[in-house]
This record gives sequence, structure tokens and C-alpha cells, in this order.
Amino acid sequence: MPNSPVSHADHLVVTAPTLAAGVAYIEQTLGVSPQPGGEHVRMGTHNALLKLGHGFYLEVIAINPAAPAPERARWFGLDYLTAGSKPRLATWVVRTDDIEAAVAAASAAGISPGPIEDMSRGALQWKVTIPADGRPLMDGVMPSLIQWHTSSHPTDNMSNQGCAVVRLEGFHPQAEAIALSLKQIGLQSHVAMHRPAEGQAPHLLALIQTPTGMHPLGLST
Repeated sequence: MPNSPVSHADHLVVTAPTLAAGVAYIEQTLGVSPQPGGEHVRMGTHNALLKLGHGFYLEVIAINPAAPAPERARWFGLDYLTAGSKPRLATWVVRTDDIEAAVAAASAAGISPGPIEDMSRGALQWKVTIPADGRPLMDGVMPSLIQWHTSSHPTDNMSNQGCAVVRLEGFHPQAEAIALSLKQIGLQSHVAMHRPAEGQAPHLLALIQTPTGMHPLGLST
């Protein structure tokens, strides 16, 4: 019998039509500035990063206009954004110690995370699940899965701006199915799943403590 995967919440993903727009959104919403990240050559994207505590961070990601378009759909639904799209908390990512086992466990529970891709940014290397169409799973409420191939976590090299996630919740009509999949992949972090209110779209909601107080990041922002 293979070992059961052990997983933890790894990072939030904020998508934007441009990286500058995404950074400005975080500055306006949280009152702090993400630090420069780097480029993802295979995806034609680039990012900025904000540490949210030990082993957890926020990624602002956008299409890199200076990079050639990839031969496949970009991740996190970036191909579906327009110039008028607003930056938003689009999805989240869970790290696991065995991504193959985690994908199998999630699929057995009824939600397939998609193919596993090898990725890199600078000296960082990892494996991550990316659906073939590039869209976030279950409206972004079901996370992508990642397995880092580094001796330390990327947050070890990020500046600490005094921010931390206090709570992360998901809202989706299939909340029970998502919760079951998270249990099957061995998620150790507490992320509550709920059915959305009448007329409310599926979404994530993160409550983030910053030096200027507590701020929500999600549908209402």
C-alpha cells in the first residue's frame, strides 16, 4: 500500500490583467506592497510575492507581455482575462509531500486536479497540477497541488512585512465534495468549506492580518 499524502496550504493566487494592476490591488486592499518575484518561462507569466507567515504566501500573477505565448493554456485562467478584468483572489495552492499520491486520492474522491507539470522559476523547481484548459478547479475553490523540489520553502527568502492569514474559507455548491477531496489528500491546514448564499457566486475568502489591521481578500473586495 502506498503512503497517504500529507498536505498543507501553501499559497493564495491573485490573478490580474497586468502585474502592475495586481500589485496595486494588493496595496489598496491590504496596505502592503508585494515584492518582485520572477518569470515562469514555460507559462509566459511573471509574479510578485507577499509572505503571509511561515510556509505560506500570496502570489500576484499575470501574463508577461515580454514573453512568447506558450503552446498550451496558461495556468490560473490567465488566458481568459481581458484588459478590463479586475484583479481577484482566483484560487489557492496546496503543497504535498507526494503529488502523485495526492492526485490519485483527489481523483478517487471525485475531483481530478489535472495533469502534473514540471515547472521552474530561477533556482526554484517544483511539480504542480494544471488542468488542460488552464482554468482553476471548481471555480478556484478546489486548490492546485504542488510539490517543491527545494531544500527550503520559498517563504524562507521572502521579506517579512508582518502579514499573516487568520482564516481561509471556500464557498461552492459542491462544498462537501471539495471538503472530502481535501481530506483525502491529507490536508493538515484548516480551510472551511461552505455552500454559498442564495445568488452568491463560488469564491474564496481570506482574512489577513496586516500592520494596519485585519483585511478581507476575496469576493467582496
